[in-house]
Amino acid sequence: MMHRLTLVAAGLLLLVACSGDDGGDAADTSVPETTTTTSAPLDPADVPAAPSAGCGATPEVPTGETQEALSSGGREWAYARHVPPAHDGTTPLPLVLDLHGLIEGGPIHALHTEMGAFGDEQGFVTLTPDSGREPAQWKLTGDRDVAFMVDLLDDVEADLCIDTNREYSTGLSMGGLMTTVLSCRLADRIAAAAPVAGIAIPEDCTPSRPVPAVIFHGTGDPILAYDGGLGAGAASLPLPGSSGETLGDMDEAESSAMNELLPGAEASAAAWAERNDCGSGVTEEAVADDVDLLTYDCPPDATVELYRVDGGGHTWPGSAFDQAIGDIVGTVTTSISANEVMWAFFQDHPLPA
Repeated sequence: MMHRLTLVAAGLLLLVACSGDDGGDAADTSVPETTTTTSAPLDPADVPAAPSAGCGATPEVPTGETQEALSSGGREWAYARHVPPAHDGTTPLPLVLDLHGLIEGGPIHALHTEMGAFGDEQGFVTLTPDSGREPAQWKLTGDRDVAFMVDLLDDVEADLCIDTNREYSTGLSMGGLMTTVLSCRLADRIAAAAPVAGIAIPEDCTPSRPVPAVIFHGTGDPILAYDGGLGAGAASLPLPGSSGETLGDMDEAESSAMNELLPGAEASAAAWAERNDCGSGVTEEAVADDVDLLTYDCPPDATVELYRVDGGGHTWPGSAFDQAIGDIVGTVTTSISANEVMWAFFQDHPLPA
């Protein structure tokens, strides 16, 4: 039973833990400010590769998955680096950040997405960082975790041959929320984003450019309700930093703040579209019996799409791991593959040169 509870927690978000730094962290480190820029719509084929410093410097880097460590902000962080066979040290490759949810940490998250193996097939580098906290969680406010992501990208760009015009972020649950934050804070580096079962409206989100986004969320999500707030399945989860309290024990002010952060998948997608200077229109198209695609009225270089999974749970579409624990996390659609959909989207949306 304990093992099952661990798997349950692995895919869940205890979002109130994100409001500040934990006691084990040093003071926040600053993140470089970016300036607002504008760009005309571009054909992806017209955006050349932007070779990183590592191109031609370390051609003997082994392919496959390795466990790495990085010092950032006065502490050590761990991450898995998956380098595809296509890496020859001289040809710039795209990169995907794959961010975990609460408690699960990087290794379990990798079972959900299998992004490393998918990257082998498609020819991109996958980075699966671990927050290193107990319970594992990202801090959505402050500079600490964003500064780590900057240092991580800098380190990998120096060691591998990366196309810095094609760096992307995705994540499940809290990883989806952290992806949202990165789209706000690192719009000059994150070319496009793909939050899965976790999208929010962060405070003070002022990206330096419109960031294209493809979003996935199930209408039957028992943890982060499709229409906003926490689902019934989150009530019994422990409240981080408390003594035996649960999320169901939150007071009125805490619940109100939670609802403001999580107004629902469609409201959050509409807010993202508004940040991207899109129009107010949205079209719906059935792409499968259980999946609808909502496309917002956006310029080509600012696309916002939401894949609404009818009855879908707190899951990664197409995940074999999630199917194995479907009685816990809810229904998993196999009509679409989140990996395939987001990679096609990423390829269409490089960073404007």
